[in-house]
Amino acid sequence: MIAASSLAQDANPAPANPAPANPAPANPAPAIRFADQVAPILQENCVACHCAKRAEGGYRLDTIEQMLKPGDGANAPIVAGKNQESEWLQRIRHTDVSLRMPAESDPLAPADIAIVASWMDQGANVEGCSPTEPLWSVIPPKTYAKPKDHYPNAIPVTALLWSPDGKQLYSSGYHEVLVWNVETGALEGRIANQVQRIYALRWNADGTKLYVGGGQPGELGEVRRVDRATGTVEAVILRAPDVVLDIAQPMNNSQPGKEEIAVALADNTIRLVDPNSGVTRKTIAVHADWVTQVAYSNDGLRIGSSSRDKSAKVIDAQTGELLGSYPGHAAGVRGIAAIDNGLQWVSVGADNKLHRWEVEGAKKIAEVPLGGEASRLFRDAGTIWIPNADKHWYRFEIANNAIAQKQAGHEDWVTSISVLANPALLATGGMDGSIRIWNSADATPVRAWSSKP
Repeated sequence: MIAASSLAQDANPAPANPAPANPAPANPAPAIRFADQVAPILQENCVACHCAKRAEGGYRLDTIEQMLKPGDGANAPIVAGKNQESEWLQRIRHTDVSLRMPAESDPLAPADIAIVASWMDQGANVEGCSPTEPLWSVIPPKTYAKPKDHYPNAIPVTALLWSPDGKQLYSSGYHEVLVWNVETGALEGRIANQVQRIYALRWNADGTKLYVGGGQPGELGEVRRVDRATGTVEAVILRAPDVVLDIAQPMNNSQPGKEEIAVALADNTIRLVDPNSGVTRKTIAVHADWVTQVAYSNDGLRIGSSSRDKSAKVIDAQTGELLGSYPGHAAGVRGIAAIDNGLQWVSVGADNKLHRWEVEGAKKIAEVPLGGEASRLFRDAGTIWIPNADKHWYRFEIANNAIAQKQAGHEDWVTSISVLANPALLATGGMDGSIRIWNSADATPVRAWSSKP
């Protein structure tokens, strides 16, 4: 017997494929990932004006925790599921340039606005990112686009490094490291997938790995580890909110079996990093402005640092303890180098002078005038090599506190320098993109070329 209820159902048969109560869109929008897609837009366009140092309108978005809090206007910056009610979207879409964000800049690209709006409409999910970590740290390391085959203009040579065998010279490029044949000046290799601007090149202890440091000013700093044999990036071993300006390594490893580098950053810190694991052992904040160079004493036990805050400092390489500070330049300090085991140091800066000083009591030992503002120093045994803005490079002899050589040859500032012991060669790079090779014994020119591919 058939139940009455069944007869009723048969009288009004249901569709074979009943429609859901809330039908899904035929082509749902792809899920937007905060770390990969939204955070980079904010970091590049917004964080500089809305961070701990400069919270315009009382609003910060340098961390997830901060970006959820209203600014002075008390309006909700993010309303999940309702992008039209979100202060963010109202501001970045505004037609009044006095109210539109980013302020005093071009408006965001329509594609970027669409990404932010879709992310909000999808629930503003941050996918488990730490709410208190800096925004830049949740962004995955980039794979940078392949550089152009030919540069439209030469760019300053901000970093130089000899290959361990002296047959090649490595120089800073744009999103790449350029590898030159020293005999011919011909371009032999291009190590791509690097940060925009490169300021530091350093070999590991056995010369098989290259550490490349640089970044995008005010946005990102990185150190990438490159395999010398293949030219491939193996790892990003340090990331920071501002540019890496220098990398140093002990001349003599005071801790056998443990490799460490010191990194100078434009976020005013020094980081001590294990370049194999990428672990930062210590972050040292003893400066109030950019740290422009770091250098180890001969025994590897002390680290000297120079800074735009008009000081040079010495710290204990193991503990990070401040051992001494030298304020004698009264101007930004651009470079530093140790004498022997770091009881004395040499520094240069915007006062156009070289200072030799003792850590104990910050006592000045000697002061030597230079023809212009010097930058990062290169120490070689008893000699300090100095690139200078007066279009010369200098050789300072530690033994007699004197300039032993002042050599012209560049058409613009000398911005970088590297020394090879055997054969005795010196390489210098210029603001105009030129590279020059010299005999370091008598300063005779050997070869010159433009670093422009």
